[in-house]
Amino acid sequence: MSRANMDKNPDEVAAMFDGVAKRYDLVNDLLSLGQTKAWRRATTKIIAPKAGMKILDLAAGTGSSSEPLAAAGADVIPADFSEGMLAAGRKARPHLAFTKADALNLPFKDGEFDLVTISFGLRNTQNTQLALAEMLRVTKPGGQLVVCEFSSPTFAPFRKIYTNYLMRALPWVASRSSSNPDAYIYLAESIRAWPNQGALAAQISQAGWSGVTWKNLTGGVVAVHKAFKG
Repeated sequence: MSRANMDKNPDEVAAMFDGVAKRYDLVNDLLSLGQTKAWRRATTKIIAPKAGMKILDLAAGTGSSSEPLAAAGADVIPADFSEGMLAAGRKARPHLAFTKADALNLPFKDGEFDLVTISFGLRNTQNTQLALAEMLRVTKPGGQLVVCEFSSPTFAPFRKIYTNYLMRALPWVASRSSSNPDAYIYLAESIRAWPNQGALAAQISQAGWSGVTWKNLTGGVVAVHKAFKG
């Protein structure tokens, strides 16, 4: 299995990420033109981690999103359903408590976390509403959700350029830097099919979250949505 299809079969998606795990962070930096680290810093600032917070970091991959949360003193569980990603994460960051978890059926108790976050992973779930509902279930009353995901650039001319980059340049760059460039064709297709900022906010509200807001990064290439459990 070199890539997943847009039906997002969980086994296919997991196998696809298994295949790109070793160079995942490096290739992401190349494809984002160096913006990935800035997006993660902005997300960490919105999360505002501190000592005593218990945080679930879903689709954590190799733990690059979890590391700054732990560094701030939070009790963070990096979770992913790709064995390849978990293995790469445990090798790179053995001090983090990597856990295998399916976002559609989380192996955690009700109300266990102060905050649940997911970066660049929600669009890879087969059922967005179920994933959001599971995140709500494991969050404490008054706790928060932070979703960092690719979105829709707000400036129309830039949006056209960006779409062309996704469908043309991104696969070309991936073919020269990734062991599995076909996986990045899926990446481009999944980004293009993903709902815009307002539509995702509506889905988060429909799943039972309250007070949904978002912040655009890089002109809306990425948006960070925030909500809380009422």
